[in-house]
Amino acid sequence: MAKVTLEFEKPIYELEQKIEEMRKYADNPGIAQEIEKIEKRVNHLQRSVFSGLTRWQKVQLARHPDRPYTLDYINLMTTDFIELHGDRTVKDDKAIVGGFAKLNEYSVMVIGHQKGRDTKSNLYRNFGMPNPEGYRKALRLMKLAEKFKKPVITLLDTPGAFPGLEAEERGQAEAIARNLFEMSHLRVPIIVVIIGEGASGGALGIGVGDRVLMLENTWYSVISPESCSSILWRSWDYKEQAAEALQLTAPDLKKQGIIDEIVPEPLGGAHRDHAKAAEILKAQLLNELKHLSKVKIEKLIDRRIEKFSRMGEYSG
Repeated sequence: MAKVTLEFEKPIYELEQKIEEMRKYADNPGIAQEIEKIEKRVNHLQRSVFSGLTRWQKVQLARHPDRPYTLDYINLMTTDFIELHGDRTVKDDKAIVGGFAKLNEYSVMVIGHQKGRDTKSNLYRNFGMPNPEGYRKALRLMKLAEKFKKPVITLLDTPGAFPGLEAEERGQAEAIARNLFEMSHLRVPIIVVIIGEGASGGALGIGVGDRVLMLENTWYSVISPESCSSILWRSWDYKEQAAEALQLTAPDLKKQGIIDEIVPEPLGGAHRDHAKAAEILKAQLLNELKHLSKVKIEKLIDRRIEKFSRMGEYSG
C-alpha cells in the first residue's frame, strides 16, 4: 500500500527522502556531515510542526491509514491473545474484536474497534463501524471478564456506529445504551483508551471506564467536524471551523474533565513508529492497572458513576 503523506507532513518527508538518497554516498566524509545537518533540521521541523497542529490537523492524524489499530496494539503489547467471537444472537461483528490476553503479569480482556487497511479489509471490518451485534459481543466479553475477575481494556477507534437500516432494525440504540448501563456497574476495573477516532455513541458504546485515556493525536466528540459542518452550514467546507468549535482534541477534553490522561505519541505521530507507540501505551496501562487493582470494587463503581454523572453539569 502506498505511503500516505498529509499536507503538513510533506516538508518533513521531502527532507527524509533527501537523506535516504544521500545515504548511498555516506562513505564520503562530506556527505556524512551533510546528512547529520539535515537530520537535525528534520528533527527541528518535526517538533515545530507537531507542536502547533490545529484541531483539524489532529483529526487528520487520527484518521491516518498507517496508524496502529486495535489488533496492532494487541499484538505489540500483549501475549497469549485469544480472540473470542460472536454475540450468541446474530453473528460475529468484525468491526469489534476482543479476547483475553496477558499484559505482563496481568490477565486482561481487551476489546476494541478494528478498521481495515485497504478496500477489501475495510469492507470486511465495515470501516470500523459496529452493528448492534458488535456491542452485544463486547458486552458478552465484558461479562466474561467480570465472571473471572479480569480487568477490561477498551480501545476506541471508530467513525461511528453503523447507521444502516438493518442496524436500526436490530436495535442499535438499545445495544449502545445497554452497554453504557452495564459498563457503569461492571465489577472489574475498566480502562478506556481513544487510539484514533472517537465518534459519538459508536465510541461511547465501549467507552465507560474508571480511567479514560487519549493518545496525543486523536479526537473524541459527539459528532465529526464534517457532519457538524453539514448541519450548521449545509456544507462540508467549514469542517475546520467546526473542529475548532467542537474542541475535540486531547488537551481540550483533559481541560473539560472528560478524560483523565493524555498518552504521548512518538514524534511525528503513532503512524511513524508502531512499536514505540505501543511501548508508551503499554507502560501507561500497566501503571493504571497497578493503581486500580488496589481499589475495592464497590468504591471503584461509586467513583465511576460519579465521574460520568459530573459530565455535562451546567449552572446558569
